[in-house]
Amino acid sequence: MHTQLTAASTDAANDDEVRSALRHRTVPIPASIHSVPGYPQKLSVYKIAASKFWQVRCWIAGKTHRSSTKATQLRTAQSYARLFYEQLLVKHYNVHENAFTVAPDTPTRIKQCSPKQTFGALAAQMYANEQSRQERGEFSTGSVQVLRNRLDAHILPRWAKFSVVDVDYNELLKLSQFLSTSLSSITVSQYLVVVRKVLVHAVASGALDALPEFPKIKVTTKSRGAFTPTEYWKIVRKARALRNKAHPYTTGVLRKSHRLRQTDEIMPPDVAWAVVFMVNCFLRPGDLTKLKHKHVEVVGGQNRYLRLTLPETKKHGKPIVTLRPAVRVYEQICKHHATDGLADAEDFLFLPHIKDRNYAGTLLSLHFNWVLKDLGLKFGVNNQPRSLYCLRHSAITFRLLYGEGIDLLTLARNARTSVQVITNHYASTVTGEQNIGMLQSRRSANNRNA
Repeated sequence: MHTQLTAASTDAANDDEVRSALRHRTVPIPASIHSVPGYPQKLSVYKIAASKFWQVRCWIAGKTHRSSTKATQLRTAQSYARLFYEQLLVKHYNVHENAFTVAPDTPTRIKQCSPKQTFGALAAQMYANEQSRQERGEFSTGSVQVLRNRLDAHILPRWAKFSVVDVDYNELLKLSQFLSTSLSSITVSQYLVVVRKVLVHAVASGALDALPEFPKIKVTTKSRGAFTPTEYWKIVRKARALRNKAHPYTTGVLRKSHRLRQTDEIMPPDVAWAVVFMVNCFLRPGDLTKLKHKHVEVVGGQNRYLRLTLPETKKHGKPIVTLRPAVRVYEQICKHHATDGLADAEDFLFLPHIKDRNYAGTLLSLHFNWVLKDLGLKFGVNNQPRSLYCLRHSAITFRLLYGEGIDLLTLARNARTSVQVITNHYASTVTGEQNIGMLQSRRSANNRNA
């Protein structure tokens, strides 16, 4: 009897081991999990031990969908994943014709629509087209991600299962009124732009006869504004003083609200370097986190500066030249990170030990906001919130105020923007009093007679 029990126990144990081994072969390999650029994090591709092919999984409407991509190359697998996601959206948001119930007071012009004519299905088709345009280089990945976020946040939850012809002026007005309670006028208008893209696609595909009238949204913009020179030096000194000190928020708050790792709660020296570097090189914060040593060239001579040859951003690809102080900061960065072997051509300038550059940008912004709050400079004179981007405003504004003989075209090209943007936004806080000497100046007699 004892022998039989022992044998049964052994068989059960072996069976558990076999089942465990089988489960292990189908569990995603953590190091292989990749997101799909421009798509939600819930869509990912990964490898498993049981197959040589990449797998795809996506969570939609409370259910996880999985499939083999039948591809061994990551790029091909991601292309399959995009198609897989769009097909799931079409299937999820489609409804049958008999699912529409027409109330007695429903206008006769509203038609029932086939499954391919639901707003959600057309939105999925439109987004697939926009993704293709992004792959051709017409859009940045970030722009497509913003489009996806807005669709998922307020548009698809509201109208996904609607007939596209039901999204008329009254529906658009209701959406704009709802969004206006919590968002700025410019953000509301951008949401309507996304809706327009879907409806334009509906017209082009024959699902809609004509575009409906859109509500008029008066867009009011408020420039972030630049720091004054006095504020700028206060920020630099404070960032240096807080170096190696722990963030005042508790670990729990930092982890829950900002997803910050405990090792990153300490103020790094990179924050002070980033402040000085941005004010002397005109970069956007997004470009700052992507800057590698291979993009930087030190140019000597009478005017010592850095030549920054970054990938194209916002259709601007020309090199950027910096002011002299940026060279000194760059030398400090190289000296500091070289001790850890993080100053090679492929290493990033700021927070090079962090491979996730979005997280690196979040970390810089979080610590920079700590500096601003500690100084009481988080809000400007017009109560506009300030951020890391204000350092770019400061760089351009300081050149307008203190640069001798600089013209807007040269400044715009070096800052990878346009003269119109500088006039409307970056220079919007420049007042006549700040250049009172120039306003009151007079040409010399020789110049008047010339």
